[in-house]
Amino acid sequence: MYQGYGDPNDDWATRGVQTLMKRDPVFNKLYNWSYDDGTCLGAVWQIGKLKHDKKMLEYVRWNFDRYVYDEAGHVKGYDPSKLSQDDICNGKMMIELYEYTKDIKFKHAADTMFKELREIPRTKSGTFWHKKWYPNQVWLDGLYMGSVFYAKYQHAFGIDKYYDDVVHQFLTAYADTVDEKTGLCYHAYDESREMYWADKKTGHSPHFWSRAIGWFMMAMVDVLEYLPKDVDGRDQIIANYNSLAKALRKVADPATGLWYQVTDEGNRPINYLEQSGSSLILAALAKGQRLGYLEGDWDSFIDDAWVHSLEQFITITAEGYVNTNHTCQVGGLGGANHRDGTYAYYMSEPVISNDHKGYGAFLYLAYEMERRK
Repeated sequence: MYQGYGDPNDDWATRGVQTLMKRDPVFNKLYNWSYDDGTCLGAVWQIGKLKHDKKMLEYVRWNFDRYVYDEAGHVKGYDPSKLSQDDICNGKMMIELYEYTKDIKFKHAADTMFKELREIPRTKSGTFWHKKWYPNQVWLDGLYMGSVFYAKYQHAFGIDKYYDDVVHQFLTAYADTVDEKTGLCYHAYDESREMYWADKKTGHSPHFWSRAIGWFMMAMVDVLEYLPKDVDGRDQIIANYNSLAKALRKVADPATGLWYQVTDEGNRPINYLEQSGSSLILAALAKGQRLGYLEGDWDSFIDDAWVHSLEQFITITAEGYVNTNHTCQVGGLGGANHRDGTYAYYMSEPVISNDHKGYGAFLYLAYEMERRK
């Protein structure tokens, strides 16, 4: 990396969190209930626990405390009737905050989100729709948003009734999105084949999107922490995780070990190395290796890609703040903007700096590299 910024072996996890706390003391200035909060502040929480840093933990607590406004666990800006997996992502932090503070309001908020998740409509094979207004659609993002919380809630509160259903979500989502030729997983799947972006034979969206794959990789390695080791299908999740890891290694940029916005088309004009997807995938690989799930020799690949990720994506401001760059602001399918999932669509989304999703992905990666030391 550029030596003026420091060394790859520096404590980038602490440095990144300290930047966030100074630059964004009020994390969500729009004051809306967003999965960005759970993603980025969830990474801060992990780093705070690793470093035994109460200021980091209190920063996260205070920013979520603004939302959960009464003992019943009502949350500003959160409407459980929307039946959206995105809105459930922050439930993982509700569990953490309940265990940290013993404040019952966080438990009640998590209870509401668990109930909402159970009520989300499903495909015929039993997989949750991504959102109520995206009927019959399975998105890779949803496994990170909803199904990790599904397992974490049961693990935290002594429930074992639905672990099989958690496994089912991961196995069917993989089966519905995986491409037999490349081993990669498509961004989304439409069971009805009726959406304009869906292939009429397979139901797949047109392209592989690196951030969606990164969400899925993180979800698979995260959920294994909460699933009992004897639950049926757990080993298959590990096998799918390894298959996807091998497929990703084949399409990584040979010079950097990072991934392009459209994952498998690195040589196509305008495509670019994308920060959030690359960071999520690398974090998932490093975590899987640390916990013994990742098969094969990955040491040099992960270490080299970490150095290149700092080179490609990180800049330091005059104040010494850490900036993340080359982050796709948003990616989706359908909706009011008629997002059609074409290559042109993925290239049209704004590329920005310090997006909270991307910053959270960087912090998760920095956390894993700090653990790796």
